[in-house]
Amino acid sequence: MASISPLKPAAEGHTRNPGTPLDLDLLDRIRVNLSAVERRAATLPGRRTVKKAYQAAWLLKALTCIDLTTLSGDDTPGRVKRLCAKARQPVRADILEAMEMADRNITTGAVCVYHSMVETAVEALKGTNIPVAAVSTGFPAGLSPFDLRVKEIEASVSAGAQEIDIVITRGHVLTGNWQALYNEVKTFRGACGDAHMKAILGTGDIATLRNVAKASMVAMMAGADFIKTSTGKESVNATLPVTLVMVRMIREYHEMTGHKVGYKPAGGISTAKDVLNYQIMMKEELGVDWLEPDLFRIGASSLLGDIERQLEHFVTGRYSADFRHPMA
Repeated sequence: MASISPLKPAAEGHTRNPGTPLDLDLLDRIRVNLSAVERRAATLPGRRTVKKAYQAAWLLKALTCIDLTTLSGDDTPGRVKRLCAKARQPVRADILEAMEMADRNITTGAVCVYHSMVETAVEALKGTNIPVAAVSTGFPAGLSPFDLRVKEIEASVSAGAQEIDIVITRGHVLTGNWQALYNEVKTFRGACGDAHMKAILGTGDIATLRNVAKASMVAMMAGADFIKTSTGKESVNATLPVTLVMVRMIREYHEMTGHKVGYKPAGGISTAKDVLNYQIMMKEELGVDWLEPDLFRIGASSLLGDIERQLEHFVTGRYSADFRHPMA
């Protein structure tokens, strides 16, 4: 019988990021060595691997960090209910039994939906500890009137969302208007109340890695609980070079303030091999606390199916057809 070591419980003990005053002098000092970032990111997959039972354990941990997502124009209550059912039971029971993990109550990290589907998701997840995350603030462009963006956050929190994924105004980054970006994110954080806020930077739209670094730092100064790469709708979404820059900013912010900020790559992470690279980078750059769902999330949907397929291969030694691992 295949077995692996038990999953480590979620990291505990860190407080929410309260933010800091905006420090423009610090932003002016931020530099990014493009060639060094690209070299580090390019060599990571070849230098670090995990195999067999260790890989299975890492993949189980990865699925507990997935924000299982549906953000389509044709979303229906039925689709969201099926997604929530998969979040409750992300891996087939026979696979978990073979891995001696059936009693661990493994679920995804959250379910992520549009505001109109929040109440449906909250009802479908009743009795679990799985939070509902709502994309907000005029997702994905973030260009609706400012007061409406704030009201959308408040409406989603009122409907039961425990996490809010906000979209920053990319124009503030592209024009270097850091004060405006800080004020915007700080206002959004206030509207979130007790709901945790993930700040989506739209890294594929903001031109340079230096902009990515500065936008990351401003969002954290303004009180973001997570910084997130993308909406998943941009032409370029999560990448390893962008991830390296963002997690280095998280590390610097933690060293300056003592506050831990989470990280969420989103868009384009669809295979088990992909997610292992992100997990390895998190561990090497930030430490094991950032492998837990309270500090690491992955915005994905099809990724879960591939992880389940890899886990079945670990148990049986054979790859199964995709239709054996259905999503919503």
